[in-house]
Amino acid sequence: MRDDLPLFQASLAHMEANRAHPYSVVSLFSGAMGLDIGLEQAGLRTVVTQDIDPWCVETIRRNGHTAVAGDLRQLLQDDPQLHGLLRTCGMQGREVFAVVGGPPCQPFSTAGKRLGVQDQRGQLYEDFVRAVDRLRPRFFVMENVKGLASMHSQPDDENSQPVLQHILELFAALGYRTVHGVLDAVHYGTPQFRERLVILGSRDGEDIFLPLPSHFPQHQNPQLRWRTLGDALQGLPEAGQEVGPCANFSATIVQYLRQVPEGGNWKNLPESLRPQAMGGAYASGGGKVGFYRRLSRNEPAPTLVTSPVQKATLLGHPTQLRPLSVREYARIQGFPDDWRFEGATADCYRQIGNAVPAPLGRAIGQALIATATQTATVRVKRMRGTSVHKRVAAQLPSSVLELSE
Repeated sequence: MRDDLPLFQASLAHMEANRAHPYSVVSLFSGAMGLDIGLEQAGLRTVVTQDIDPWCVETIRRNGHTAVAGDLRQLLQDDPQLHGLLRTCGMQGREVFAVVGGPPCQPFSTAGKRLGVQDQRGQLYEDFVRAVDRLRPRFFVMENVKGLASMHSQPDDENSQPVLQHILELFAALGYRTVHGVLDAVHYGTPQFRERLVILGSRDGEDIFLPLPSHFPQHQNPQLRWRTLGDALQGLPEAGQEVGPCANFSATIVQYLRQVPEGGNWKNLPESLRPQAMGGAYASGGGKVGFYRRLSRNEPAPTLVTSPVQKATLLGHPTQLRPLSVREYARIQGFPDDWRFEGATADCYRQIGNAVPAPLGRAIGQALIATATQTATVRVKRMRGTSVHKRVAAQLPSSVLELSE
Protein backbone atom coordinates (compact mmCIF):
# COMPACT_ATOMS: atom_id res chain seq x y z
CA MET A 1 0.00 0.00 0.00
CA ARG A 2 1.10 3.54 -0.66
CA ASP A 3 1.96 5.60 2.38
CA ASP A 4 0.23 8.74 1.10
CA LEU A 5 -2.49 11.06 2.33
CA PRO A 6 -6.14 9.93 2.35
CA LEU A 7 -6.88 12.64 -0.22
CA PHE A 8 -5.17 11.83 -3.50
CA GLN A 9 -5.08 15.01 -5.59
CA ALA A 10 -5.95 14.96 -9.28
CA SER A 11 -3.49 16.52 -11.69
CA LEU A 12 -4.13 20.06 -12.92
CA ALA A 13 -4.94 18.71 -16.37
CA HIS A 14 -7.52 16.34 -14.91
CA MET A 15 -9.02 19.15 -12.85
CA GLU A 16 -9.44 21.32 -15.94
CA ALA A 17 -11.06 18.44 -17.80
CA ASN A 18 -13.38 17.81 -14.85
CA ARG A 19 -14.52 21.42 -14.76
CA ALA A 20 -15.12 21.49 -18.51
CA HIS A 21 -17.19 18.31 -18.68
CA PRO A 22 -20.99 18.75 -18.72
CA TYR A 23 -21.71 15.47 -16.90
CA SER A 24 -19.46 15.31 -13.83
CA VAL A 25 -19.96 12.45 -11.36
CA VAL A 26 -18.95 12.17 -7.70
CA SER A 27 -18.83 8.47 -6.86
CA LEU A 28 -19.22 7.24 -3.26
CA PHE A 29 -18.74 3.67 -2.01
CA SER A 30 -17.11 3.20 -5.42
CA GLY A 31 -15.61 -0.27 -4.98
CA ALA A 32 -13.82 -1.34 -8.16
CA MET A 33 -15.81 1.23 -10.20
CA GLY A 34 -18.14 -1.11 -12.12
CA LEU A 35 -21.00 1.41 -12.01
CA ASP A 36 -18.66 4.28 -12.86
CA ILE A 37 -17.17 2.49 -15.86
CA GLY A 38 -20.67 2.05 -17.25
CA LEU A 39 -21.55 5.69 -16.61
CA GLU A 40 -18.41 6.78 -18.44
CA GLN A 41 -19.30 4.51 -21.36
CA ALA A 42 -22.57 6.45 -21.54
CA GLY A 43 -20.73 9.77 -21.70
CA LEU A 44 -20.43 10.88 -18.06
CA ARG A 45 -17.12 11.65 -16.31
CA THR A 46 -16.18 10.37 -12.85
CA VAL A 47 -14.28 13.28 -11.31
CA VAL A 48 -13.62 11.72 -7.89
CA THR A 49 -14.31 8.43 -6.08
CA GLN A 50 -14.42 7.39 -2.42
CA ASP A 51 -14.11 4.07 -0.65
CA ILE A 52 -13.06 2.74 2.74
CA ASP A 53 -11.57 -0.47 1.35
CA PRO A 54 -7.82 0.10 0.81
CA TRP A 55 -7.61 -2.43 -2.03
CA CYS A 56 -10.51 -0.78 -3.84
CA VAL A 57 -8.72 2.56 -3.48
CA GLU A 58 -5.54 1.01 -4.90
CA THR A 59 -7.49 -0.45 -7.81
CA ILE A 60 -9.10 2.91 -8.56
CA ARG A 61 -5.78 4.75 -8.52
CA ARG A 62 -4.00 2.03 -10.49
CA ASN A 63 -6.49 2.65 -13.28
CA GLY A 64 -5.88 6.39 -13.37
CA HIS A 65 -8.78 7.76 -11.32
CA THR A 66 -8.82 10.08 -8.33
CA ALA A 67 -9.73 8.35 -5.08
CA VAL A 68 -10.40 9.61 -1.57
CA ALA A 69 -9.66 6.89 0.96
CA GLY A 70 -11.70 6.67 4.14
CA ASP A 71 -15.05 6.21 5.82
CA LEU A 72 -17.71 8.56 4.41
CA ARG A 73 -19.08 9.05 7.92
CA GLN A 74 -15.70 10.35 9.07
CA LEU A 75 -15.28 12.49 5.96
CA LEU A 76 -18.63 14.14 6.65
CA GLN A 77 -17.75 14.63 10.30
CA ASP A 78 -14.39 16.22 9.50
CA ASP A 79 -15.63 18.22 6.50
CA PRO A 80 -19.45 18.58 6.65
CA GLN A 81 -19.69 20.43 3.33
CA LEU A 82 -17.26 18.04 1.58
CA HIS A 83 -15.19 20.95 0.29
CA GLY A 84 -12.05 18.83 0.48
CA LEU A 85 -13.61 16.16 -1.72
CA LEU A 86 -14.43 18.77 -4.35
CA ARG A 87 -11.02 20.46 -4.10
CA THR A 88 -9.36 17.11 -4.74
CA CYS A 89 -10.88 16.95 -8.23
CA GLY A 90 -11.06 20.67 -8.99
CA MET A 91 -14.85 20.89 -8.66
CA GLN A 92 -15.18 23.25 -5.69
CA GLY A 93 -17.71 25.90 -6.58
CA ARG A 94 -18.94 23.95 -9.63
CA GLU A 95 -22.23 22.11 -10.05
CA VAL A 96 -22.00 18.34 -9.86
CA PHE A 97 -24.15 16.58 -12.45
CA ALA A 98 -24.65 13.39 -10.42
CA VAL A 99 -23.71 11.78 -7.11
CA VAL A 100 -23.76 7.99 -7.36
CA GLY A 101 -23.06 5.10 -5.04
CA GLY A 102 -24.10 1.92 -3.31
CA PRO A 103 -23.84 1.95 0.49
CA PRO A 104 -22.71 -1.47 1.82
CA CYS A 105 -25.52 -3.91 1.22
CA GLN A 106 -24.70 -6.96 3.35
CA PRO A 107 -27.17 -6.01 6.13
CA PHE A 108 -30.04 -6.15 3.60
CA SER A 109 -28.93 -9.17 1.55
CA THR A 110 -31.32 -12.11 1.40
CA ALA A 111 -28.25 -14.35 1.71
CA GLY A 112 -27.23 -12.98 5.10
CA LYS A 113 -28.75 -12.47 8.53
CA ARG A 114 -30.68 -9.44 7.28
CA LEU A 115 -29.96 -7.27 10.30
CA GLY A 116 -30.78 -4.18 8.25
CA VAL A 117 -30.48 -0.92 10.13
CA GLN A 118 -29.54 -2.83 13.29
CA ASP A 119 -26.19 -3.41 11.59
CA GLN A 120 -24.04 -0.26 11.67
CA ARG A 121 -23.30 -0.69 7.96
CA GLY A 122 -27.03 -0.69 7.30
CA GLN A 123 -27.23 2.97 8.27
CA LEU A 124 -24.69 4.18 5.72
CA TYR A 125 -27.49 5.07 3.31
CA GLU A 126 -28.14 8.03 5.62
CA ASP A 127 -24.60 9.24 4.98
CA PHE A 128 -25.18 8.92 1.25
CA VAL A 129 -28.30 11.09 1.67
CA ARG A 130 -26.24 13.62 3.66
CA ALA A 131 -23.66 13.74 0.88
CA VAL A 132 -26.39 14.42 -1.67
CA ASP A 133 -27.70 17.19 0.59
CA ARG A 134 -24.25 18.78 0.85
CA LEU A 135 -23.33 18.52 -2.84
CA ARG A 136 -26.82 19.20 -4.27
CA PRO A 137 -26.22 17.43 -7.59
CA ARG A 138 -28.69 17.71 -10.43
CA PHE A 139 -29.22 13.94 -10.20
CA PHE A 140 -28.31 11.07 -7.89
CA VAL A 141 -28.11 7.32 -8.36
CA MET A 142 -28.32 5.01 -5.36
CA GLU A 143 -28.11 1.26 -5.88
CA ASN A 144 -28.36 -1.66 -3.49
CA VAL A 145 -29.38 -5.30 -3.23
CA LYS A 146 -33.00 -6.03 -4.00
CA GLY A 147 -33.47 -7.22 -0.39
CA LEU A 148 -33.55 -3.60 0.74
CA ALA A 149 -36.86 -3.16 -1.10
CA SER A 150 -38.57 -5.62 1.28
CA MET A 151 -36.63 -4.81 4.44
CA HIS A 152 -38.24 -3.22 7.50
CA SER A 153 -36.42 -0.95 9.92
CA GLN A 154 -37.06 -3.59 12.56
CA PRO A 155 -36.51 -6.95 10.79
CA ASP A 156 -38.65 -8.83 13.29
CA ASP A 157 -41.54 -6.36 13.07
CA GLU A 158 -43.39 -6.25 9.75
CA ASN A 159 -45.38 -3.29 11.04
CA SER A 160 -42.26 -1.14 11.32
CA GLN A 161 -41.48 1.33 8.55
CA PRO A 162 -39.97 -0.18 5.38
CA VAL A 163 -36.38 0.96 4.93
CA LEU A 164 -37.00 1.91 1.30
CA GLN A 165 -39.91 4.15 2.29
CA HIS A 166 -37.68 5.88 4.85
CA ILE A 167 -34.97 6.45 2.23
CA LEU A 168 -37.44 7.89 -0.26
CA GLU A 169 -38.83 10.22 2.41
CA LEU A 170 -35.33 11.46 3.21
CA PHE A 171 -34.72 12.33 -0.44
CA ALA A 172 -38.17 13.92 -0.75
CA ALA A 173 -37.36 16.13 2.23
CA LEU A 174 -34.33 17.37 0.26
CA GLY A 175 -36.61 18.27 -2.66
CA TYR A 176 -35.62 15.39 -4.94
CA ARG A 177 -38.11 13.68 -7.20
CA THR A 178 -37.37 9.94 -7.31
CA VAL A 179 -38.13 6.78 -9.23
CA HIS A 180 -37.05 3.34 -8.12
CA GLY A 181 -37.26 -0.31 -9.03
CA VAL A 182 -35.43 -3.63 -9.11
CA LEU A 183 -33.51 -4.04 -12.38
CA ASP A 184 -31.88 -7.23 -13.65
CA ALA A 185 -28.56 -6.57 -15.37
CA VAL A 186 -29.22 -9.37 -17.87
CA HIS A 187 -31.78 -7.09 -19.57
CA TYR A 188 -29.07 -4.52 -20.31
CA GLY A 189 -26.45 -6.67 -22.00
CA THR A 190 -24.76 -8.26 -18.99
CA PRO A 191 -24.08 -12.01 -19.38
CA GLN A 192 -25.33 -12.58 -15.85
CA PHE A 193 -28.56 -12.61 -13.86
CA ARG A 194 -28.03 -9.88 -11.27
CA GLU A 195 -30.86 -7.95 -9.66
CA ARG A 196 -30.22 -4.57 -8.07
CA LEU A 197 -32.49 -2.00 -6.50
CA VAL A 198 -31.91 1.32 -8.27
CA ILE A 199 -33.14 4.71 -7.04
CA LEU A 200 -32.76 7.71 -9.36
CA GLY A 201 -33.40 11.25 -8.20
CA SER A 202 -33.82 14.65 -9.83
CA ARG A 203 -33.19 17.87 -7.92
CA ASP A 204 -35.15 19.99 -10.38
CA GLY A 205 -38.21 17.80 -10.77
CA GLU A 206 -37.22 16.55 -14.20
CA ASP A 207 -39.01 13.56 -15.72
CA ILE A 208 -36.47 11.00 -14.55
CA PHE A 209 -37.09 7.36 -15.49
CA LEU A 210 -35.53 3.94 -14.97
CA PRO A 211 -33.69 2.66 -18.06
CA LEU A 212 -35.77 0.43 -20.28
CA PRO A 213 -34.50 -3.08 -21.14
CA SER A 214 -32.34 -3.37 -24.23
CA HIS A 215 -31.75 -7.16 -24.31
CA PHE A 216 -34.28 -9.98 -24.33
CA PRO A 217 -34.31 -13.80 -24.07
CA GLN A 218 -35.86 -13.93 -27.54
CA HIS A 219 -35.20 -11.44 -30.32
CA GLN A 220 -34.83 -11.50 -34.08
CA ASN A 221 -31.61 -9.44 -33.80
CA PRO A 222 -28.78 -11.50 -32.23
CA GLN A 223 -27.23 -8.31 -30.82
CA LEU A 224 -30.35 -7.70 -28.72
CA ARG A 225 -30.63 -11.16 -27.18
CA TRP A 226 -29.42 -11.98 -23.70
CA ARG A 227 -25.67 -12.39 -23.63
CA THR A 228 -24.42 -15.75 -22.39
CA LEU A 229 -21.45 -16.94 -20.41
CA GLY A 230 -20.00 -18.24 -23.67
CA ASP A 231 -20.19 -14.74 -25.13
CA ALA A 232 -18.34 -13.35 -22.13
CA LEU A 233 -15.57 -15.96 -22.19
CA GLN A 234 -14.94 -15.72 -25.92
CA GLY A 235 -11.25 -15.21 -26.67
CA LEU A 236 -10.03 -16.00 -23.15
CA PRO A 237 -7.48 -18.83 -22.57
CA GLU A 238 -8.71 -22.37 -23.14
CA ALA A 239 -7.88 -25.54 -21.21
CA GLY A 240 -4.16 -26.00 -20.63
CA GLN A 241 -3.41 -22.31 -21.12
CA GLU A 242 -2.50 -19.76 -18.47
CA VAL A 243 -5.76 -18.30 -17.16
CA GLY A 244 -4.24 -15.78 -14.77
CA PRO A 245 -5.17 -15.39 -11.09
CA CYS A 246 -7.62 -18.10 -10.10
CA ALA A 247 -8.77 -19.73 -6.87
CA ASN A 248 -8.58 -23.49 -6.37
CA PHE A 249 -11.20 -26.01 -5.40
CA SER A 250 -10.54 -28.42 -2.57
CA ALA A 251 -9.65 -32.00 -3.45
CA THR A 252 -13.09 -33.10 -2.26
CA ILE A 253 -14.90 -30.72 -4.57
CA VAL A 254 -12.72 -31.75 -7.51
CA GLN A 255 -13.46 -35.41 -6.76
CA TYR A 256 -17.17 -34.88 -7.27
CA LEU A 257 -17.04 -32.10 -9.87
CA ARG A 258 -15.33 -34.50 -12.28
CA GLN A 259 -18.64 -36.31 -12.55
CA VAL A 260 -20.79 -33.22 -13.21
CA PRO A 261 -21.47 -32.21 -16.83
CA GLU A 262 -21.60 -28.65 -18.13
CA GLY A 263 -24.69 -26.91 -16.77
CA GLY A 264 -25.18 -29.53 -14.05
CA ASN A 265 -24.82 -29.68 -10.27
CA TRP A 266 -25.03 -32.18 -7.40
CA LYS A 267 -28.19 -33.71 -8.84
CA ASN A 268 -26.08 -35.08 -11.70
CA LEU A 269 -23.96 -37.16 -9.33
CA PRO A 270 -24.75 -40.86 -9.03
CA GLU A 271 -27.54 -41.24 -6.49
CA SER A 272 -25.36 -43.40 -4.26
CA LEU A 273 -22.78 -40.58 -3.92
CA ARG A 274 -25.12 -37.69 -3.21
CA PRO A 275 -25.50 -38.15 0.59
CA GLN A 276 -21.73 -38.30 1.07
CA ALA A 277 -21.05 -35.42 -1.31
CA MET A 278 -23.68 -33.14 0.22
CA GLY A 279 -23.16 -33.97 3.89
CA GLY A 280 -25.67 -32.29 6.18
CA ALA A 281 -27.14 -30.29 3.30
CA TYR A 282 -28.47 -33.44 1.64
CA ALA A 283 -31.55 -33.64 3.86
CA SER A 284 -32.12 -29.89 4.10
CA GLY A 285 -34.75 -27.99 2.17
CA GLY A 286 -34.29 -25.67 -0.77
CA GLY A 287 -33.06 -26.28 -4.29
CA LYS A 288 -29.36 -26.28 -3.38
CA VAL A 289 -28.58 -25.49 -7.03
CA GLY A 290 -25.15 -24.05 -6.17
CA PHE A 291 -23.65 -27.28 -4.83
CA TYR A 292 -21.09 -28.78 -7.24
CA ARG A 293 -22.34 -26.42 -9.93
CA ARG A 294 -20.79 -26.24 -13.37
CA LEU A 295 -21.93 -23.25 -15.38
CA SER A 296 -23.36 -23.47 -18.89
CA ARG A 297 -21.86 -21.52 -21.78
CA ASN A 298 -25.29 -21.32 -23.39
CA GLU A 299 -26.93 -19.30 -20.60
CA PRO A 300 -26.20 -16.10 -18.69
CA ALA A 301 -24.16 -16.77 -15.56
CA PRO A 302 -25.85 -16.79 -12.16
CA THR A 303 -25.16 -13.84 -9.89
CA LEU A 304 -21.45 -13.64 -9.13
CA VAL A 305 -20.62 -13.89 -5.43
CA THR A 306 -17.51 -12.62 -3.68
CA SER A 307 -15.87 -16.06 -3.77
CA PRO A 308 -16.47 -18.74 -6.44
CA VAL A 309 -15.34 -21.65 -4.27
CA GLN A 310 -17.91 -21.66 -1.47
CA LYS A 311 -19.61 -25.06 -1.39
CA ALA A 312 -23.20 -23.81 -1.57
CA THR A 313 -22.56 -21.15 -4.24
CA LEU A 314 -19.98 -22.85 -6.41
CA LEU A 315 -19.13 -21.19 -9.73
CA GLY A 316 -17.37 -23.97 -11.59
CA HIS A 317 -15.96 -23.49 -15.08
CA PRO A 318 -18.15 -25.21 -17.71
CA THR A 319 -15.49 -27.73 -18.73
CA GLN A 320 -12.40 -27.32 -16.57
CA LEU A 321 -11.80 -28.50 -12.99
CA ARG A 322 -11.51 -25.00 -11.55
CA PRO A 323 -13.70 -22.06 -10.61
CA LEU A 324 -14.10 -19.04 -12.83
CA SER A 325 -10.88 -17.04 -12.92
CA VAL A 326 -10.51 -13.40 -11.90
CA ARG A 327 -10.41 -12.33 -15.55
CA GLU A 328 -13.52 -14.37 -16.33
CA TYR A 329 -15.26 -12.76 -13.36
CA ALA A 330 -14.31 -9.34 -14.71
CA ARG A 331 -15.56 -10.17 -18.20
CA ILE A 332 -18.94 -11.22 -16.83
CA GLN A 333 -19.26 -7.95 -14.91
CA GLY A 334 -18.30 -5.89 -17.96
CA PHE A 335 -14.90 -4.63 -16.83
CA PRO A 336 -12.51 -3.78 -19.69
CA ASP A 337 -9.75 -6.34 -20.26
CA ASP A 338 -7.09 -3.77 -19.36
CA TRP A 339 -8.68 -2.95 -15.98
CA ARG A 340 -6.25 -3.91 -13.22
CA PHE A 341 -7.32 -5.17 -9.81
CA GLU A 342 -5.05 -4.73 -6.79
CA GLY A 343 -4.64 -7.15 -3.88
CA ALA A 344 -4.51 -10.90 -3.45
CA THR A 345 -6.69 -13.16 -5.59
CA ALA A 346 -9.38 -13.22 -2.89
CA ASP A 347 -9.38 -9.40 -2.80
CA CYS A 348 -9.87 -9.28 -6.57
CA TYR A 349 -12.81 -11.69 -6.48
CA ARG A 350 -14.39 -9.67 -3.69
CA GLN A 351 -14.04 -6.37 -5.55
CA ILE A 352 -15.50 -7.78 -8.76
CA GLY A 353 -18.25 -9.76 -7.02
CA ASN A 354 -19.45 -6.64 -5.20
CA ALA A 355 -19.50 -4.47 -8.32
CA VAL A 356 -22.43 -3.18 -10.33
CA PRO A 357 -22.16 -4.59 -13.87
CA ALA A 358 -20.85 -1.96 -16.25
CA PRO A 359 -23.62 -2.51 -18.86
CA LEU A 360 -26.26 -1.69 -16.24
CA GLY A 361 -24.28 1.42 -15.33
CA ARG A 362 -24.18 2.42 -18.98
CA ALA A 363 -27.96 2.13 -19.27
CA ILE A 364 -28.42 4.25 -16.14
CA GLY A 365 -26.05 6.87 -17.52
CA GLN A 366 -27.91 6.95 -20.81
CA ALA A 367 -31.18 7.48 -18.93
CA LEU A 368 -29.67 10.41 -17.00
CA ILE A 369 -28.37 12.11 -20.14
CA ALA A 370 -31.65 11.50 -22.00
CA THR A 371 -33.50 13.12 -19.10
CA ALA A 372 -31.10 16.07 -18.95
CA THR A 373 -31.31 16.71 -22.69
CA GLN A 374 -35.06 15.99 -22.88
CA THR A 375 -34.53 13.49 -25.68
CA ALA A 376 -35.97 10.38 -24.04
CA THR A 377 -39.53 10.63 -25.29
CA VAL A 378 -41.12 10.72 -28.72
CA ARG A 379 -44.38 12.53 -28.10
CA VAL A 380 -47.25 11.90 -30.48
CA LYS A 381 -50.83 13.02 -30.64
CA ARG A 382 -52.12 9.49 -30.68
CA MET A 383 -51.23 5.89 -31.35
CA ARG A 384 -52.94 4.07 -34.19
CA GLY A 385 -55.98 2.28 -32.85
CA THR A 386 -55.06 -1.28 -33.81
CA SER A 387 -54.56 -4.04 -31.26
CA VAL A 388 -50.86 -4.21 -32.19
CA HIS A 389 -50.24 -0.62 -31.21
CA LYS A 390 -52.35 -0.92 -28.08
CA ARG A 391 -50.30 -3.92 -26.98
CA VAL A 392 -47.05 -2.00 -27.50
CA ALA A 393 -48.39 1.03 -25.63
CA ALA A 394 -49.45 -1.16 -22.70
CA GLN A 395 -45.85 -2.30 -22.28
CA LEU A 396 -44.48 1.24 -21.99
CA PRO A 397 -44.45 3.33 -18.81
CA SER A 398 -46.42 6.55 -18.94
CA SER A 399 -43.23 8.59 -18.58
CA VAL A 400 -41.90 7.22 -21.87
CA LEU A 401 -44.83 7.65 -24.20
CA GLU A 402 -47.43 10.37 -23.69
CA LEU A 403 -50.76 9.61 -25.32
CA SER A 404 -53.61 12.00 -25.97
CA GLU A 405 -57.05 11.70 -27.46
